[in-house]
Amino acid sequence: MVIPTFIDMDEVGQCRELREYYAQIGAEIASESSPEGWLADLRDIINVCDACFKEKDADVESVLNSIVSLLIAVPPGHEMNPKLIGAFCQKLNSAPPKLGIVCIRVLQNLYEGIGANLGLKFEVYMALVEVAGKTKDQIHLVFNDINKLKSTFTAQQLGVDRIQRLLRQLHRVLIANRQSELASKVMIELLSTYTEEHASHAKDDAQRCIVSFIADPGTFLMDHLLTLKPVKYLEGEKIHDLLTIFVSDKLSSYTTFYNANKTFVDSLGLDHEQNLKKMRLLTFMQMAETKKEIAFQSIQEELQISEDKVEEFIIDVLRTKLVRAKVDQVNKRVLVTSTMHRTFGRPQWLALREILTKWQKNLAHVQRTVHTAIEMTQTVPLHT
Repeated sequence: MVIPTFIDMDEVGQCRELREYYAQIGAEIASESSPEGWLADLRDIINVCDACFKEKDADVESVLNSIVSLLIAVPPGHEMNPKLIGAFCQKLNSAPPKLGIVCIRVLQNLYEGIGANLGLKFEVYMALVEVAGKTKDQIHLVFNDINKLKSTFTAQQLGVDRIQRLLRQLHRVLIANRQSELASKVMIELLSTYTEEHASHAKDDAQRCIVSFIADPGTFLMDHLLTLKPVKYLEGEKIHDLLTIFVSDKLSSYTTFYNANKTFVDSLGLDHEQNLKKMRLLTFMQMAETKKEIAFQSIQEELQISEDKVEEFIIDVLRTKLVRAKVDQVNKRVLVTSTMHRTFGRPQWLALREILTKWQKNLAHVQRTVHTAIEMTQTVPLHT
């Protein structure tokens, strides 16, 4: 059986061969060409193109690329263009996971081949995200840089609604693929697309953002979320109260909140034990901000852990590199050398200014000393 691919044949001939191929493998399609022309043939072929998914991967890719070559040949601006590309993308979205890489390559060919029509490229990219998200560890082939994405698709060209739809899908796919850092950047970008006027419409997105930051075991600093307009709109609601606890409160505040709102926290899909673990780390960070020596007893009381768990907890803290410290086992204390601040507000800016001012003065002193040394060297007479 001849498998069609990119060949030196006109559109009518390609459609005829594709019709014959699909009829041979049992697809519900007539082998004769449509009297309406090759675009109608292409529509019929796309409607049954998933019939080839049961064939060998190389054959599948060859057939699908033949369809891509026809889609690229559709005249720009033709009314059938969006319908044909949309239907083709839907078929590839339904392909079995084993064909994920094949479908990604085919869609990338289509994306590059359809030219400057940004609306069509957007729809193909949406399909690429979906397919890559369902193909294990392949999302990086489609997305790895939020700035590059922003330069390709802009709200001015496509409209805010479509950009928000893309960012939501990306966030969902990245979370499913455990790409939490990229997912966070995408979610922040999504929330930034809402203006003051429309911030109230972002309630669901803002809640998803908060939940994803709390749930991510590698994310500890969340104070920047409080400045986002959609998050500000949630002030007074339980989800905002919960975020505030993770931003600046201690473990005791979380346990009190959870005991009073267990059903709510569980409904968010958050793991209570994971929340406790993160709040213990955050609470210790806060203790380390003001104390350079922390007794084991204080850690036990503040973090609600037993004496035999203290050293294990400190090791977990040090692994995060949020706090740098040494354990004094003899005197049962922790000696803090540095810590990252949970929040960075006016007090932290003032402290940073003081450090930079001292650094500037010290640098000026060093500069004067070096300058004096140079002058003395130049004025000392040489002895022979």
